[in-house]
This record gives sequence, C-alpha cells and structure tokens, in this order.
Amino acid sequence: MIAYADSGFLVSLYASDSNSALATFLIAPTRPVFLLTPLLELEFTNALQLLVFRKQATRAECSAIVDQFLIDRRAGAFRATPLAAEAWERATRFSEAHTAAIGTRTLDVLHVAAALLLQPDMFFTFDKRQAKLARAVRLKVAPS
Repeated sequence: MIAYADSGFLVSLYASDSNSALATFLIAPTRPVFLLTPLLELEFTNALQLLVFRKQATRAECSAIVDQFLIDRRAGAFRATPLAAEAWERATRFSEAHTAAIGTRTLDVLHVAAALLLQPDMFFTFDKRQAKLARAVRLKVAPS
C-alpha cells in the first residue's frame, strides 16, 4: 500500500501521544510505504521541535525519534517525492471551494492537494477538517 500521512499522523507514529496507539493499529495490517514530500518532512521536523518547546519531549527524545525515522526511511518505509508546482494551484482551488465551509488551514489544504496529485491508496490524518476536505476531493481517509 502507498500512503500519504500528514505530519500529525507521523508524529503520532514516532512520538507518544493520545493518537499513537491508533496510528500504530491503523498501519499494522498493511505496513504502507509513505510518500514523503519536502513539505511533509519540514512539518514533521518542526512538529518535533515544537514538542521540545512545549516541554512535551526532550531534545534527546526528539533526536532518537529522528534517528528511528532515518532508519525507517533507509529501510524503505518512505518514498521521497517532490512537491509538484501543480499542488500549489490545486491547493488554491481547494481553498476557494472548501475553506469557507470546512475551516481548513493553508498547510492542510496543501497536504490534501499534494496527496491528490500523488494518488496514494490511503490518506492518514487525525485532523477532522483536513479529513473532511480529503473526503470531499475523493481521497480514501483513515481513520474513518
């Protein structure tokens, strides 16, 4: 299975939070290969640094998370994928069509646009608004 996960889902996979058990449960049956855009990698990195800022994790804990992420990346759990310029255009159209009704944020819209272009088998997110947008553009979303 090829999947796209937003940064929040990836953080739940690698750090311990209220969604970690569910994230692990959702991917266990299929062990998907996750598409990794530069945007997603930046957001994941920034999310880890925010854990340190919020005193939810130490620098050492985040360093260990990054180490595990790199091990998984080398093992093929991630496929580096460029973010096509068309993703920005689609994100703008999605924003115009859906944000006023759903309340999605810019990066949420951009993730959905990128995923739609990359055509994963599954889009993983715990963000309710982002999931609603993903379903609106006909992506298969987990959790449902």
